[in-house]
Amino acid sequence: MNTRILGHRGASAYAPENTLPAFALALEQGADGVELDVHLSKDGELVVMHDERVDRTTNAKGFIKDMTLAELRSLDASCGMPEYRGVGIPTLSEVYGLFQGSDKLINVEIKTDIFDYPGICDKLLALEDGMGMNGRIIYSSFNHYTICELLSKRPSAKAGLLYMSIFAAPWNYALNLKASCLHPHFITLSKTPDMAAECRRLGIETNVWTVNESEWMERLAKMGVTSIITNKPDLAQTVIFGK
Repeated sequence: MNTRILGHRGASAYAPENTLPAFALALEQGADGVELDVHLSKDGELVVMHDERVDRTTNAKGFIKDMTLAELRSLDASCGMPEYRGVGIPTLSEVYGLFQGSDKLINVEIKTDIFDYPGICDKLLALEDGMGMNGRIIYSSFNHYTICELLSKRPSAKAGLLYMSIFAAPWNYALNLKASCLHPHFITLSKTPDMAAECRRLGIETNVWTVNESEWMERLAKMGVTSIITNKPDLAQTVIFGK
């Protein structure tokens, strides 16, 4: 099976990360899907942004959790790219709407590393059902308790464990938590003996992040990882498929 290409926060090397233009560009560049990050606003809306604070990527300061959706929508999320000035922070439903007419995948990273966001798993599953995105969503988180909660609510969900540490037999950990995917940093995977092969044997996906160098793209594809998450889907297309 060919290695999939997922645009990291969209085609974020060329357009503002986690915005609709970045996701649309990833599709134009031939990505099999995208990876994004989700938080809850003050009024409980699922919004797409990486950091807990808006400082780095917008023209404002503060925590997402302390702002309403209306306040977040008023911000400029162009991330210092003048040609995209005025682009906004999208809701997760808006991103799903962009993808509804396709068969592309969306890796939703649940950002409960710092704040708990009570009820976020219920909201995510309800949105998946309500917008007919079933079977096309991969959930992931560095907070593995969140993944356990999600799987307790929907055992059939495709869920991935994000991590950076190098530890023995991570596939056994995934099996123990009933997670179908492992999402290691690409260096972590490369230093874990036989990981890609052992995960394939057990039916566990290996979706690695964030790979932006052609040498590593080629090496990881030859190892047989399931997905490469990259800021440069166009480069990955050229390296992996010669396009």
